[in-house]
Amino acid sequence: MKSVINKKIGGISMPSLVNGFRLLQSSYTIPYNKSVNRTGSLFRQKAKFKNISNNNYEFVCLNYIHQNPYMAGLCSRMEDWEFSSFKDYVGQRNGTLCNIELALEMLNLVRDSFYQDSYNVISDDKIKNLL
Repeated sequence: MKSVINKKIGGISMPSLVNGFRLLQSSYTIPYNKSVNRTGSLFRQKAKFKNISNNNYEFVCLNYIHQNPYMAGLCSRMEDWEFSSFKDYVGQRNGTLCNIELALEMLNLVRDSFYQDSYNVISDDKIKNLL
């Protein structure tokens, strides 16, 4: 697992990902506020950083995203859902949106067992414990 890269903004140090969300939100908020002649935040709370490396969160999250249409009954197999990166991860499509090799490395995934591992059901209790 890669370590968190911090970004120093003024006197504050924050994870680069949090800073990215901060920039995304402000790049939307500033023009919107100008267009409706208002000031202030549009979003209720600032982006927060939570260390999630202890709970295997990344692996659960990736599987949750891939399993969502399957669990909702929108498809009979995860690889049948056209709008998912699952096909790319299992080698059935050569998409360029996801960096599969980087994800496999960062999440310590094994390509040969990824398909079978992805079909393991994630219990609601396990998901609640991560949040």
